[in-house]
Amino acid sequence: MGSVDEKSSEGSPPTTLDFESGQTQLGTVHDVQNLTKLGYKPELHRNRSMFTLLFQSLAIAAIPYGFGGPLISAIYGGGQLPMFLGWIVVLILDECIALSLSELASRYPTSAGPYYWSFQLAGPRYRTVLSFITGWTWLIGNWTITLSVNFGFASMLAATISLFEPDFAVDAWQLLLIFYAVCFLTFFLVAFGNKMLPLVDTICAIFTAISIIVTCICLSVKADVGRQSPSYTLGHYDTSLSGWNSFSFWIGILPSAYTFSAMGMITSMAEECSDPTLKLPNALSLCVPVGGIAGLFFIIPLCATLPDLADILGAPVGQALPYIFGRVTGSAGGGLALTLLVLIITLFCSISITVAASRTTWAFARDNAIPLARLWSKIDERHGTPIYALALTTFIQLLLGLINLGSSSAFLAFVSVGVISLAVSYGIPVTISLFHYRKEVNSARWSMRRYVGLVVNLLAVAWIAFEVVLFSMPTALPVTEVSMNYAIVVFFGFMVLSAIWYGIYARKGELFGPRNSAPFSISMKLMATTVYRGPPESDGLTVDSQPNA
Repeated sequence: MGSVDEKSSEGSPPTTLDFESGQTQLGTVHDVQNLTKLGYKPELHRNRSMFTLLFQSLAIAAIPYGFGGPLISAIYGGGQLPMFLGWIVVLILDECIALSLSELASRYPTSAGPYYWSFQLAGPRYRTVLSFITGWTWLIGNWTITLSVNFGFASMLAATISLFEPDFAVDAWQLLLIFYAVCFLTFFLVAFGNKMLPLVDTICAIFTAISIIVTCICLSVKADVGRQSPSYTLGHYDTSLSGWNSFSFWIGILPSAYTFSAMGMITSMAEECSDPTLKLPNALSLCVPVGGIAGLFFIIPLCATLPDLADILGAPVGQALPYIFGRVTGSAGGGLALTLLVLIITLFCSISITVAASRTTWAFARDNAIPLARLWSKIDERHGTPIYALALTTFIQLLLGLINLGSSSAFLAFVSVGVISLAVSYGIPVTISLFHYRKEVNSARWSMRRYVGLVVNLLAVAWIAFEVVLFSMPTALPVTEVSMNYAIVVFFGFMVLSAIWYGIYARKGELFGPRNSAPFSISMKLMATTVYRGPPESDGLTVDSQPNA
């Protein structure tokens, strides 16, 4: 695994070295050398620090929205107990995933993320196909989880209008227009404001913290429907709402699991920060504990002031949070004020998650894994943005947004597909690493102790497997046409399409053989330049290869 072939996108900006300062246009000389070892040419500006990466991960989690958007599932799941205790359980398990990904990101810090890790960790016979499967699962997860955020904004805004107009029924075309407006706004901000994006993430982190404090105070002070006792606040559990009886608790933890499901997406920012072997895993590993503690100040006041659970189930557009805010504050204006804070956080989340999704799309195109890869892998030199990959990411959202748009269950379907896809893409490289007895990650610059890492990895894989099952289940029984969860069907549909694409396109590289072989015709060469052969082969970056390690 010692050979490295550099890959770069067509039209990439030049890397201008300044040997006196040790800097290049796209990072330090050391950063450039490291990325070259991983097989790529630097193309993105390294304008992010550990803190801005952490802030971006928190912006993607967007706790008031991440927990509040699918909150209706927690109500079906029994109310306060799965909301509070479920949050604690998910924090522990998701931190196992975060730590597992952090080790891999330290050893292989590229924007390619999980599919690059799978390729380097797997044996020569299966590495290409495993990388392809991981990559498409990763890409689908990025697209659909981003879609869920933008569609969630449209649904929550419609539910907010219902605070003032209880009889208001949103039409499909109205949701579509709101959804499209968010997508286009996010596109232009991400495409042309790249230099400002780290500042946007910082502002988002500050604004989220302030919003949580304001919400905590307002709910605690107003409590128009009453305040519950501590035991009721943290332990009330109604198993009669979902039809799942004692299993309802696990249905109730879905909002908590959704909140941190996209934390691994910041690995796609690896080529936009200096010294990513330390800064990226530090940011990734801190996201869950920092966000988890902040989330308690949002969740506990909610649990203490919730209206009757059965009433919440009738919330417009399946959005419980605006309804709860309106009831607890005792006025439509109070509910609007608190919901506006969440909507603003959701917009910040949309920007941050779209940035990460566009980098994932660009990285996968850079390795010739998607149709028209040369186009999607181009970098806009003026703004330092993969603008074509961003356009593709936005276009896919616009297309998928047409599916069931206007249905109160559509948002939860998008949530489920996104979480399942991301979870599977996390699980594949971690599982391969376990089969190799963690040999590769043990020598990473950022790594857990041997036996601690083994336990953490096993918990992460087990939780991922359970998440896939959990997000495939309907929220309530008996199942109806509306309440049916089609997420697993959609997920496997995407997988079948990617398998077909692999069969007719990616395997041509294996059929044609080496580029320099004698029977290699000109037409074959033209076709083979676009087939998927996996990312460049590399040993990664170890603790011994880094300065001051």
